[in-house]
Amino acid sequence: MRSSILALIVALSVPGAALAQEIDPVRLNDHVRELASDALGGRAPASPDEGPTTDYIAHQFRLMGLEPGGDDGSYFQMVPLSRTTRNGPATISVQGADGWTRALEWGPDLVMTSDRPVERITVTDAPLVFVGYGVDAPERGWNDFGDVDLTGKIMVVIVNDPDFQAPEGHPVAGRFDGPAMTYYGRWVYKFAEAARRGAAGVLVIHDTPGAGYPWTTVVSGASAPRFDIVRQDWAAERVPFQGWIQGDVATELFARAGLDLAALRETARTDAFEPVELTGLTMSVDFAQTADRVESRNVVAVLPGAGHPDETVMFGAHWDAYGRGPANAEGDDIYNGAVDNATGVAGILELARVFAEGPRPDRSLMFVSWTAEESGLLGAYHYAAHPLRPLETTVANLNLDSLLPGAEVTPEVVVIGMGKNTLDGLLAPYAEVEGRTLINDPAPQAGGFYRSDHFPLALRGVPALFAAAGFTGASPQSADYVAHRYHQPTDAWDATWTMDAAAQDLDLLYRVARDLANSRAWPEWNEGTEFRAVREESRGQRAD
Repeated sequence: MRSSILALIVALSVPGAALAQEIDPVRLNDHVRELASDALGGRAPASPDEGPTTDYIAHQFRLMGLEPGGDDGSYFQMVPLSRTTRNGPATISVQGADGWTRALEWGPDLVMTSDRPVERITVTDAPLVFVGYGVDAPERGWNDFGDVDLTGKIMVVIVNDPDFQAPEGHPVAGRFDGPAMTYYGRWVYKFAEAARRGAAGVLVIHDTPGAGYPWTTVVSGASAPRFDIVRQDWAAERVPFQGWIQGDVATELFARAGLDLAALRETARTDAFEPVELTGLTMSVDFAQTADRVESRNVVAVLPGAGHPDETVMFGAHWDAYGRGPANAEGDDIYNGAVDNATGVAGILELARVFAEGPRPDRSLMFVSWTAEESGLLGAYHYAAHPLRPLETTVANLNLDSLLPGAEVTPEVVVIGMGKNTLDGLLAPYAEVEGRTLINDPAPQAGGFYRSDHFPLALRGVPALFAAAGFTGASPQSADYVAHRYHQPTDAWDATWTMDAAAQDLDLLYRVARDLANSRAWPEWNEGTEFRAVREESRGQRAD
């Protein structure tokens, strides 16, 4: 009875709520099939497959009658990138003062790459320094570095935050948001911190719970070409090399230096921690790479608003995957990225169709398919620095990243970053009408909120809703996907797929976006979130 009453309230209080256009699961599935086909070769940025991929998306927008939203009246925003690709084998070794040497193999033991646009990376006899979690967070009263000088040294860090898996009652428990990973726990933060401190390199010690994905995912990701935003001062912003080291290999090296890594992990959770040098050990690294500059494309379309066209509700989903990489046991070397993220692109295409065929909303709607998400959210970072519509009057950014196939609708709607802003309150009533409830990320240690394309715009203040993501482990199906297909050639479409459940999830986002586009509401970041202050600075630029 309560759900029926709520349904009536929602229908009466929201314009057009009972007249929602229908998300078509068949159309949705057709788009996924096309985008994840072998013909598009895994959709790697700046590859021969980028043109057909982005042309397909733009063509769909054109067929719907959406206006071009990109550069010079086109559907494309050009994104200049630096590209580096490992060229040949890597020679990596650890040397002891007593003449002991341990050769390390790229892949089984560790992986490393470089973003610096040079053709050879050589680091010789660099000392290794363990800096705990590698976090400098004065607002949380935390500093892992003390007065250590990392110039010319290799920084070795633990993945995730200092309070990750801290037992209840531990002094650090909850200091970094408990089980939810903060930005300090992300490898991208640790890489950047190493560069700020002049390190010769940085290695993150891998463990599956802390990283949120297995070692196979690390290796497959590091095998692809590296892309980065073009920078003025590479030495100040990027270390010569960065990478990951297997947990067991790290334990062995620490033991060789007379250190107990397990004990140091515990010490690293306390204020008493100080950096520790792996005394007597140095590392040498040598590998060649190709380096060049390329251009990639965000795909952008706009449905102009009828009343307040200068205000924008945004949908976003990244089109890129990993292209071709190491073949699996079946000989498949195409990383089709069917779930991640052909489904998200299919989602914004279907949402665009529904809005284009329905009543014109008051505010404008923008649909963006980002490039180079898998390389570090680069298309979104470029847009955040060069917005095509003002970020101050971008009402919200609804992010689609990884929708699972299937017919069974889960009783929960996963919201990554639940509680960070007021958008949850718009979504919850519609979920409740369907007998569903919102839940926070069931795998918060993976830091999903900081790993998808809404994040660069959130840093500039744009409120974000990241709902119904499939890779969070909320069900046995999604847990299986993360364990066996995520960033693997097995993330491929097949003829058994149906997108019925995803269509219902998209219908929820349609309703939220329609409400926002037909209202004068401005969603806000909640008190205490890291994005609230920058949004508040532009409050005067948003009309009531």
